[in-house]
Amino acid sequence: MFAATGTKDSSVPAGVVGTHFQNPKPKGKKMAENESSEQVVEETFEIACAGLRADIQGDAVRVFNLKTQKRFNEAEGYVGQHEEMIANIMLAYRHLEDARMRVGKILQAAGDGVSILDK
Repeated sequence: MFAATGTKDSSVPAGVVGTHFQNPKPKGKKMAENESSEQVVEETFEIACAGLRADIQGDAVRVFNLKTQKRFNEAEGYVGQHEEMIANIMLAYRHLEDARMRVGKILQAAGDGVSILDK
């Protein structure tokens, strides 16, 4: 899974990166050379959904950033080519944002049924 970079999502538990969490080194204990600070944890439903939402957000940011590619500085192959490309980038971005919201609705239904926006 990809971690969302440069994004902040308050619904993702602290330390969650996809299906992994950052395990800080315990105080007073040295980490062995073959020991990793990132460990796979058994996912709860909520952690799985939160990780998926973070992944979708990261993908959405990457899709949105396609608009900054140097391809748009080059000549169009046909009239309206760049406008069509930008329109489809925005459509893909909106679909990813909708998917992220739907996963949030799954979390809402699995919990107390109240949106985090209403709390």
